[in-house]
Amino acid sequence: MQDLPQLLSQIQQYAGDQPFPATPPELYEPCAYMLELGGKRLRPALLLMACNMYQPTINAALPAAWAVELFHNFTLMHDDIMDAAPLRRGKQTVHTRWNLTTGILSGDVMLIHAYRHLASTTPTSLVPELIQIFNRVAIGVCEGQQMDVNFETRSDVSLEDYIHMIELKTAVLLGGALEMGARCGGASTTDAEHLYQFGRLAGIAFQIQDDLLDTYGDPEKFGKQVGGDILQNKKTFLVLKTMEVAPAADQQALQTWMQTGPETDGVAKIEAVRALFDRNGIPNLVEAAKHDFQQAAFQHLDAVTLPETQKSVLRQLVENLLVREH
Repeated sequence: MQDLPQLLSQIQQYAGDQPFPATPPELYEPCAYMLELGGKRLRPALLLMACNMYQPTINAALPAAWAVELFHNFTLMHDDIMDAAPLRRGKQTVHTRWNLTTGILSGDVMLIHAYRHLASTTPTSLVPELIQIFNRVAIGVCEGQQMDVNFETRSDVSLEDYIHMIELKTAVLLGGALEMGARCGGASTTDAEHLYQFGRLAGIAFQIQDDLLDTYGDPEKFGKQVGGDILQNKKTFLVLKTMEVAPAADQQALQTWMQTGPETDGVAKIEAVRALFDRNGIPNLVEAAKHDFQQAAFQHLDAVTLPETQKSVLRQLVENLLVREH
């Protein structure tokens, strides 16, 4: 089994061998720029890791892995436009550095190139199934993004609504990458389904962990402002859990804070909302929920019909992600 650095190296090599066309530069330079901003390359790595669980060579799965990464970056490029975000990973977003039209069109062509790479996966007999999985996941991501947008103006968002949203927006792509990789490696449909469910459930736990870090993370390790979700009035797992279990007075106080704008003292707001979370035991409740999704995920990995030695790299990677501090 290859470890994560080895897989990432092969992804980088494949990407270098498959550059975007040189012309028109106004279309393709933003695509290359977006990919140069970095990122963990987690999704293509998961696809290759799943393939490697079933066979020693993963070259045939590299086009599918890169397709997943291109799709992910396409969604980020368009998400930045929808969020009017000026920065991505500390650098200008595409639509800020160029313009809105470029952000839309370069994102569109990145998606089309994702399908081009996916269609070059071998054996060609596998391509229709991979496209079917890819399409199912891609539709889910778009549905999740729309739900997230809707939540900004809804006052009746439930915890179940939120879990379904993060399942679609974040988790299904992780699961889909594992499912596609398993099929590239020759796994049975049953094993591929278990790996999809493993990724989906681990992805939900991953987002819950992200919500916790945004409020309680170490600023020096987290890499961005702690409390950003509070300042942006986001309906996170912590907020919705508080609205579910806190007494009426605390629910009202939280709602009041979430209706304040950018002119509010940010430090005071973060401290007040965090105090509401603390006195209602929200961090422990959220940790428990994350643990439940994590346990459910690993039950699916346990069910995959391979020796543990062939699952250990994937298991260790996901375990590390779920206890990360950034």
